[in-house]
Amino acid sequence: MKVPVATSAEMKEAEKFPLNISDFTNLIEVANDDNMDKNNNVKRTDEYMSMPWFGIDIGGTLTKLVYFEPKDITPDEKNTEANSLRKIRKFLTKNSSYGNTGLRDTHLQMDDVDIRNRKGSLHFIRFPTSEMSSFLSLAKSKGMADLVTAVCATGGGAYKFEKDFMHELNMKLAKFDELDTLIKGVLFSELRHTTECYYFNNARDIRNSQKMAYDFSRPYPFILVNVGSGVSLLAVYGPNNYKRISGTSLGGGTFLGLCCLLTGCTSYEEAIELATKGDHTKVDKLVKDIYGGDYARFGLPGDLVASSYGQMHNKDKQGKVSREDLANATLVTITNNIGSIARMCALNEKIDKVVFVGNFLRVNSISMKLLAYAMDFWSEGSLKALFLNHEGYFGALGCLLQFNNSDIAEYIS
Repeated sequence: MKVPVATSAEMKEAEKFPLNISDFTNLIEVANDDNMDKNNNVKRTDEYMSMPWFGIDIGGTLTKLVYFEPKDITPDEKNTEANSLRKIRKFLTKNSSYGNTGLRDTHLQMDDVDIRNRKGSLHFIRFPTSEMSSFLSLAKSKGMADLVTAVCATGGGAYKFEKDFMHELNMKLAKFDELDTLIKGVLFSELRHTTECYYFNNARDIRNSQKMAYDFSRPYPFILVNVGSGVSLLAVYGPNNYKRISGTSLGGGTFLGLCCLLTGCTSYEEAIELATKGDHTKVDKLVKDIYGGDYARFGLPGDLVASSYGQMHNKDKQGKVSREDLANATLVTITNNIGSIARMCALNEKIDKVVFVGNFLRVNSISMKLLAYAMDFWSEGSLKALFLNHEGYFGALGCLLQFNNSDIAEYIS
């Protein structure tokens, strides 16, 4: 999709306007078997989409699923399908874990949400993409394929696993652009969840900085940094006006891969747990290791990393580092790289709000505080790092909103 690029005048104009319902002007499309064309693209339709409603974002490392649980039952749902629907609803909403690796983030649940004139709750579920075959088997056993013949999906896995969904569930994937769904999800969450956005005050005091709510009602323009397996950076001037400005292959997947190699850990949660207990200064070479203190001429503090893993050429120091130190150094390396690229992009675009999202930030306050510190320090306070509570789920949420030939404003009361 070719996206219009904002001019300097348009960017200044964007700063004047708050986020509101009229922002959502894209037509939404329904996904079911009858309105998919031969290329599995969604056709226009006025049909009402049958329950259950899902949005799924299949990433390279983690799959995210958002499920809408209706609190009102329509007459049409009180038929022979109702039993299967109730079984699915009960299974998804009464459990917080599924099998060995699937988890529902209960603390993120959104209640009293209106979608397509239906009131209900949003549930946020995740599992490793490597367990896709287990997910498909579970979905089949619960009868999900008996009720829906297609589901809205995004992410690279929507293409990679398309044949698996068809073979195992006889279900088509209605594929949507992951950047479009990401932005739709972010904006919808901010409207529905007034405490969605936050920042860290006293950002330069990492140990004592505190999470504070941020008013994101006037968001434009902003830089959106999506940290998944890799990293994409977008400049967003409006709900339908954005461009991808940069990216890097060094993201959450890199952190997990290196940690597995260096420490023997087997999961993201374990890698983060190790990192919280480590000390990267035993692994990295700092400015003071080179200059004996601060490099005052250029304002570089002695504790600043000059070279990631810069001490690991020394055999003696190799023997003194722990698994925890290596995990912490890996986390700091990846985070510093992301922060550096984000800052340069913000400067180039002349934008002072940088929003970080993605599953790399899940249960990862270390990286969030490091990013907040980096934005504040290197910009001398002119840039603010912002974060969102539903990080990682925005693509799946944006997919969930892809219903019927109607304006997305109808999804918001």
